[in-house]
Amino acid sequence: MTQPDQRTERVRRSGAEHLQRVLRLKVPQRQRTLGIAGLVLVGLLILVAVFAPVIAPYDPAERVGRPFGEPSSEHILGTNDVGKDIFSELVFGSRVSIVVGFTTAVSAVAIGTLMGLLAGFYGGWVDAALMRLTDVVLVIPFLPLMIVMAAFFGPSIPNLIIIMALITWPWAARVVRSRALTLHSRGFVESAKALGATNRRLMTRYFFPLLMPLALSQFVLVVPYAILIEATLSFLGLGDPTVATWGSMLFWANARGAFLGDAWLWWILPTGMAISLTVLAFTYSGYLVESLIDARSRRH
Repeated sequence: MTQPDQRTERVRRSGAEHLQRVLRLKVPQRQRTLGIAGLVLVGLLILVAVFAPVIAPYDPAERVGRPFGEPSSEHILGTNDVGKDIFSELVFGSRVSIVVGFTTAVSAVAIGTLMGLLAGFYGGWVDAALMRLTDVVLVIPFLPLMIVMAAFFGPSIPNLIIIMALITWPWAARVVRSRALTLHSRGFVESAKALGATNRRLMTRYFFPLLMPLALSQFVLVVPYAILIEATLSFLGLGDPTVATWGSMLFWANARGAFLGDAWLWWILPTGMAISLTVLAFTYSGYLVESLIDARSRRH
């Protein structure tokens, strides 16, 4: 076996052993069951988003039927007020939800992890200053601020992502800071300090790898929150009206009088169920990740 093949085999065995250790962690059966169900739903949602052009029977921007058409063999969920296929809008809307949720979570967790790591590692005035900034962001009324900022910066998906990331990062910062503070008293960290390890090596070699599982759990929990907030703001008319999102679908359904007839059954109800199932899927997945991290911490 050549050297690259040996290296690949070692990596494969290391990954398999790590996966087996994770599966052996003691997690409550209820949380494990809900978490697996959530992961399955998340996987299905990602597949729908990736293969949206294949799954959707029509272009969501085209008028393909009569307005307020009832569900039929040609239009599974009927048509909206201008004759666009609602099922196609629902499928393509999953793409926007995935992009908004993942991008917001990555940005917020990256900022929060950096802030929490710096605060917990250096302590002193650095910790005090960063935590006061965190407290200021936390006490600001979230939804009113989001509405004002979204109205000020304009209705667009990138603006919503930036705004939500700047508002939600303190959650990750708090959690990461508390874990970083406990690492200072660990024996291996004190030994590294005694051997003359620099702050950069301590952060990259010891602190950052041990804080990544916490950052992952925060990422999984921020994703559904970002999806829900985007849907809420789009429903209020603060999203991008030119992009088919689940929130904009609810906005137009409410604006065009879907509640006045039977259209809410195939226009509003499926959209609301899609948002609810997505939020529940990521939330249950986050609970499973947190349980695995707690079990791993107790084991170590």
